[in-house]
Amino acid sequence: MKRFVFAVGVLAFGFAASTPARADFSVMKFESGFCRIWWNNSANPIGTGWARVATASDFMGGMGRSGRSGQKG
Repeated sequence: MKRFVFAVGVLAFGFAASTPARADFSVMKFESGFCRIWWNNSANPIGTGWARVATASDFMGGMGRSGRSGQKG
């Protein structure tokens, strides 16, 4: 029985470790024209005067999109 429980634990740990980690990021543009990469969670910037202009699945993708979103205007 101990071996069975151990095997189930190892399998559960293996499945948990094999799922890909996601950390979504957004490019936020503020009224002043300043763009910043923002961690995409429930904590939005405080106040008004900002807009989400792009999203990316990782930080480097956000960097690339922040450059392109600045060119769009």
